[in-house]
Amino acid sequence: MRLTHIGGPTVLIEVGGWRLLTDPTFDPPGRHYSFGWGSGSHKMTGPAVTVPDLGPIDAVLLSHDQHGDNLDDAGRALLPSVGTVVTTVSGAARLGGGARGLRPWGTTELSAPGRTTIEVTATPARHGPPLSRPIAGDVIGFALRWHGQDGALWISGDTVLFDGVRGVADRIRVDTALIHLGSVRFSVTGPLRYSMTASEAVELCGLIGPRTVIPVHYEGWTHFRQGREAIEREFAGAPAELRRTLRWLPLGEAVDVTA
Repeated sequence: MRLTHIGGPTVLIEVGGWRLLTDPTFDPPGRHYSFGWGSGSHKMTGPAVTVPDLGPIDAVLLSHDQHGDNLDDAGRALLPSVGTVVTTVSGAARLGGGARGLRPWGTTELSAPGRTTIEVTATPARHGPPLSRPIAGDVIGFALRWHGQDGALWISGDTVLFDGVRGVADRIRVDTALIHLGSVRFSVTGPLRYSMTASEAVELCGLIGPRTVIPVHYEGWTHFRQGREAIEREFAGAPAELRRTLRWLPLGEAVDVTA
């Protein structure tokens, strides 16, 4: 499996003849985005790989479509050229075009002649505190499984730590985890958080037990309140077996990861 972190939540996954993209964000920096209900953020850095340099994409795994830091204008313009889009049920209805909508623990398959069949399972996510779903909207994560794996590739999606995401540990054997972090907060809602903190990631990974933990969704926007330094500090204080799992992907560089 080869992974390229393009920036924010956007990762290119190359495996079994497939080229999959998570949460496509390709707008240049400098713009302010409104997320609704008085919240918003300023994009400070652009993608490490541009759309013209990206190459063909077979499928997009879109945790949610309603926020510009997970699907921006350039990312949205890319979708019609993609073979398959897998997202939330509500997101699929908004996007149309045959997008596949999954509820938590729903499953679909990516299959094509000459390629490894990939089972995609939606995992629970909650993009904020209790009762925030009507405001923040639906979000899912993704567990990807194919023949010959030691364990699933799991993408958390934008979520806080709650019982639904803890349940991944009970239902899926995870080998590699792409964890959306950043401890997102907005001034309009004070201390309320809309994505995991580094300490919550340590707790969650202690439950799930992945061999490799790769942080994403922690840099390049003003609404991220914890970056690489905070993440490294929390993992440095974790038990040795958990400390060893942390791996950083250099932006824009393809990296081979065993799965």
